[in-house]
Amino acid sequence: MIESATIQPQTSFNVLLLGDSCIDEYYIGTCDRLNPEAPVPIMIIQEHYTTQGMASNVRNNLTKLGCEVDFITNNEVITKTRYIDQRSGQHLLRVDNEKKVVPWNNTTPFPLETYDAIVISDYNKGFLETASIQHICHTFKGPIFIDTKKTDLRKFNNAFIKINELEYGKRTSDANNVIVTLGSKGAMYKKSFLTAIYDGFSAEVVDVCGCGDTFLAALVYQYLVTKDIDQAIIFANAAASITVQHRGNYAPSYDEIKKIAGY
Repeated sequence: MIESATIQPQTSFNVLLLGDSCIDEYYIGTCDRLNPEAPVPIMIIQEHYTTQGMASNVRNNLTKLGCEVDFITNNEVITKTRYIDQRSGQHLLRVDNEKKVVPWNNTTPFPLETYDAIVISDYNKGFLETASIQHICHTFKGPIFIDTKKTDLRKFNNAFIKINELEYGKRTSDANNVIVTLGSKGAMYKKSFLTAIYDGFSAEVVDVCGCGDTFLAALVYQYLVTKDIDQAIIFANAAASITVQHRGNYAPSYDEIKKIAGY
């Protein structure tokens, strides 16, 4: 079979996604005067909308790339409300409304061996306990990708661990395969004693919300296509550079990413 320039590779990957999810709420408005009662701006709301965030955003990105996703997440509603200046795009305030989350009971809809990959989007809100993640790492024989805010990385040695630069600085231990996103500088991959840097792609940044979720989903997808972590990181860098050019969570298509990556 010969692929045309616009035909996406195999998309029939079955992925199990585990993680904390939330509702992202946006209030967009203008601030033209200060509150006479306190030295804070008064916002006039021009636009209001909600999107699915955290692990739900990872699911949306995986689905956009054609993956079949079984998604296990918290039932409790977590809401992140952002107030954004319409003119500058600057975030003025974020208000988080978090309920106590019941931990995952370690059950899955199908046996683990039915999946091509397992993705863990751990925002450390209580849904995924360390022992549960370790069980996945020790049980599943295929590729595992973990995006975590937990700091003891060595407990997840059997997986690709994707974290951001701030989280990398807070780690209390190291693991074998760590991918660190570096914003506009790209990404760093550390395997044992080897370190590789992958340059980022030029982009006019509008909003960084959700770009880590996009990076994770694109990394997983391209690794399943190529079985090559280097190509997967380049692809994920390209995907993240697209997302930051949009306000709020944005899931790019395969063709959008391929164009930026130069495929």
